[in-house]
Amino acid sequence: MKIVKSILAIIVGIIAGSIVNGGILFLSFAVLGAPEGLDLFDAESVKANAGSLTTANLIGTLLAHQLGTLVGAFVAAKIAPTRKMIFALAIGAWFLFGGIYAISLIPAPSWFIVTDLVLYLPLAFLGGKLAGGRINGEKPLAA
Repeated sequence: MKIVKSILAIIVGIIAGSIVNGGILFLSFAVLGAPEGLDLFDAESVKANAGSLTTANLIGTLLAHQLGTLVGAFVAAKIAPTRKMIFALAIGAWFLFGGIYAISLIPAPSWFIVTDLVLYLPLAFLGGKLAGGRINGEKPLAA
């Protein structure tokens, strides 16, 4: 049963984080506006319009990436039967690799790239801590 819960923790964590990421991304573009002709479902459109994104659009994107990671890590750690922090950090690594892949395809300002990549694992760690994950046998936050 532990193996099923472990697999479920990773899958549901990735799905939950992706839903939050996408939801915030769409909401931020709806509220802040998007460059004319930008289609978030078309990688070529995103690449072609990346230079037209405002600072507010980029901050909304950062928020989407990082809160998606936080929620995904939290969910995975909550579901994981043991070693909750490992699962949280695995979700952080998943989204970090996704971020690395995305910035290899889509041009972005240096401040955005550095901030985005630096925050994935700390937010995954925070998600793990909030879900009761521990490092080296320390007591959980809510104990």
